[in-house]
Amino acid sequence: MNSLTRRDKISLALSILVLLIPMLLLGMFIANKYAAAQDTLDRLEPRFARLLGLRQSVDKMDEKLKSLNERVAQFVYPKDKDATQAGNDAQQQVRSVLSAAGLTVVSSQVLPTKAEQGFEHISLSVRVEGELIHLQAALAVLPSLTPVILVDAINIQVVGLQRADTPQRLGTELKLTVLHQKSV
Repeated sequence: MNSLTRRDKISLALSILVLLIPMLLLGMFIANKYAAAQDTLDRLEPRFARLLGLRQSVDKMDEKLKSLNERVAQFVYPKDKDATQAGNDAQQQVRSVLSAAGLTVVSSQVLPTKAEQGFEHISLSVRVEGELIHLQAALAVLPSLTPVILVDAINIQVVGLQRADTPQRLGTELKLTVLHQKSV
């Protein structure tokens, strides 16, 4: 048998080493790609699980959204009604409550709307005259109106002369606000 010389052994070892280096580099490249892909999967798994959870609870969310919209409808004028119509409707409601309470409506007007967070704030300015008892009765009824009418400010002044034998007549200016759902 032919025995290999030391020089042949070294050249054989170098040849094998030259062939193994690209395979080793290829193996490291594949291992790095696998680790990066596994890391990406680990990051995406919670998101995917949340999406699956959301998908499974669509019916519950639709039910809650419907309930929420019904609740909002009690407090806010709907978006299918024009903001001008909503303001006029609120003005008529307020005028009828104040008149029914025994106050004289001197003036009322719907002020320009202000848009904020998906709603239009429709401001009303109402000036009335009457006795304190009638004003208290009207203010007790206003919170029960739907959609809700918010009282922003009240300015009360005595009208005419004060006499001990007659009830005081008051001039009251009410600044009110109603909310209207903004059309998107």
